[in-house]
Amino acid sequence: MLTIGGVTLNSYNIMPTISTFFIVLSAVLVAVGWRLAIKRRLEEHQKVMFYAAVAATIFFIVYVSRTIFVGNTSWGGPDELKPFYLVFLLFHIVLATVAAVFGITTLTLGYKKKFAKHRKWGKVTSMIWFVTAITGTMVYVLLYLMYPGGHTKPVIDAIFG
Repeated sequence: MLTIGGVTLNSYNIMPTISTFFIVLSAVLVAVGWRLAIKRRLEEHQKVMFYAAVAATIFFIVYVSRTIFVGNTSWGGPDELKPFYLVFLLFHIVLATVAAVFGITTLTLGYKKKFAKHRKWGKVTSMIWFVTAITGTMVYVLLYLMYPGGHTKPVIDAIFG
């Protein structure tokens, strides 16, 4: 087992830690890319945004793999906080889905050189992505640092049992 910043990484939390790292990395790269666009350093902007999309894709692959083969983590906190957590989680999931669709649209507009639309979409997409990264990190903190919960059944077992 490996301990980083007081957190012991094990088979229970290694994949969520990795996926959270990549979503935060993606948001940081979006912020850097946004700054480069403002400074009109557009070639660098394009490269950084490409890497932000790669980091987001790695997050998605790790998250989906964990959901399918390991399962997700159930709420481990106090019962009276569970309804608030579930509403917060639903907000995060909806926001993440919207952010992914907006992100793909924004990237496509940029690569097709439809820059006026790309700029309009990009401003909204970036803000949604930042909130998604923050709420995703908060979900991680709640489930793995503050209130470690139990595991649910992997989707693959639920289907093929």
